[in-house]
Amino acid sequence: MKVVIIGHGGHSKVLSDLILSIEEMKVIGYLDDKYNYFQKKNELYTGPIASAHMFADRFEDIKFVIGIGNNEIRKKVVSQLDLPMELFTTLIHPSAIISPEAKIGYGTVIMPYSIINSDTQVGNHTIINTGAIVEHDCHLEDFTHISPNATITGSVVVQEGAHIGAGATIIPNISIGAWSTIGAGATVISHIPAYSTAVGIPAKLTMKEGDKLVQ
Repeated sequence: MKVVIIGHGGHSKVLSDLILSIEEMKVIGYLDDKYNYFQKKNELYTGPIASAHMFADRFEDIKFVIGIGNNEIRKKVVSQLDLPMELFTTLIHPSAIISPEAKIGYGTVIMPYSIINSDTQVGNHTIINTGAIVEHDCHLEDFTHISPNATITGSVVVQEGAHIGAGATIIPNISIGAWSTIGAGATVISHIPAYSTAVGIPAKLTMKEGDKLVQ
């Protein structure tokens, strides 16, 4: 399978390494708006993000993946391209442990040594980073990001666009609101509202610039 990575920065490097670990996949290009025109050099294509439509029209057996770590930008790119969801591949590192009862969406990336347990649903274009644990019966919506070594315990809901920081822990039956951020190393023991930030042990809401703290 030929894979084109959309975005050519730090996160795309990690995806390139991941794809190298999957025998049937090969990176053939990177699309990023830092490139002004479409070109091919040393068997590798580069070009602006809009070039994705050219690939989709001209190449067979081609898939895309978004190599952008920022949840909001990842969603914006997917929306602007408006490609069929089936054209986005799901990347799962061979060392990851995925329950056969888990459901994984399109364009989602599952990094080395991560674990996703039974009856968990992972949405589209989500990142499950290195060593993260997602326990049974969780629901991770689209464009979420679970950072390295974070632990999402049973029956947790992580709503669209939320970012769980490295090493954070979410106790069972908690809801993390849309587009919220959980700080690195935090322990979340209560529901977190949308568009908020929570840090510490136990995690507490912090004021964001231009916002009022709601408790």
